[in-house]
Amino acid sequence: MTTLPLSHPDRTDAGFRPFRALHHFRRLIADKEDTEQVFHIIDALRDKRFGRSVERFFTTPEGRRVLAERPYLPALLDDHDALRRLPEGSVGRVYVDFMEREGLTAQGLVDESLKFRRGKPSHDDMLELYGNRLRDTHDLFHILTGYGRDALGEQCVLAFSYSQTPSWGTLFIAWAGAREIRKGFGRRYPIYGAVREGQRIGRVAQQIAHQNIETLLAEPLDAARARLGIAEPTVYKQVHAMMRADGIDPYDLLGTKAAEAAAVQPELAQAA
Repeated sequence: MTTLPLSHPDRTDAGFRPFRALHHFRRLIADKEDTEQVFHIIDALRDKRFGRSVERFFTTPEGRRVLAERPYLPALLDDHDALRRLPEGSVGRVYVDFMEREGLTAQGLVDESLKFRRGKPSHDDMLELYGNRLRDTHDLFHILTGYGRDALGEQCVLAFSYSQTPSWGTLFIAWAGAREIRKGFGRRYPIYGAVREGQRIGRVAQQIAHQNIETLLAEPLDAARARLGIAEPTVYKQVHAMMRADGIDPYDLLGTKAAEAAAVQPELAQAA
C-alpha cells in the first residue's frame, strides 16, 4: 500500500479563528457564487474531528483503494459523454443533467480551492487527499440528498455534510446562512427546521464520500438513496411549496425584493 502520512510534517495549524470565518462569511453572503470563501471559512474553523474522520475513511476498503490508486475524481465527473452513456435515471445521468443545467464542473470547484490555496504550500498527506474528495463530491451530495442549489438547499446540504464529516466550518455556514435567509421572512417558513432535518438525515445515512464513486454513478438514483439510507427532505420541500404559494422564488432569496418586502411586513404590522 502507498505510504502517506495523516498530516505532513510541514503542515502548520493556524488555530481556531472565528472572526476570520465571520469575515469570509460576510463576503460569501455578498456573493453566494464566490465559492472560494467557503474554503476560507472551513480552514478558519478546522478542528481535530476532521483528522479523526480522515483516519476512519482510510481504514475502510474504499479508503485503502483510494490511497493506493489516487483517482482524480474531477476527470471522472467531468466526462459528460461517458456519464450520458449510463442508464436513464442513474445517479450519473441525473448528475450530468444537473451540472450542465447549472453551468457547473467538478474542475470549477478545484479552481476555486486553488484560489484559496494561492501562495500556500500543498501537502501530500491524507488530510489533503480526503479534503479534495469532499470537495469533488459536493455536487453529488446535492443529487443524492435532493437539495437544490437555492440558498436554503445549500445550507441544508452543508448541514447534511456536517453530520457525515463533522466540521465547525460547514455547520457555521449552514446555520449562519439559514439565519440570513430567515432575516427576510421571520418565522413564516420553517427555515431552521429544514436545516435541522438536513443534519438528521446526514447522521443516519451512510457516508457518501466513502462510496466507490464510479460504481455509485451507475446506480439508479432511487436505489442509491435507499441503499445509503438517505431520507426525503420533507421540510425543505415544504418550505419551497409555501414560498411558491406566496409568489416567492426559492431560488432567488438572498438580497431579493421578495425578501425585503417580507421583512417590511412585520414592521408595518407593528406600526399599525
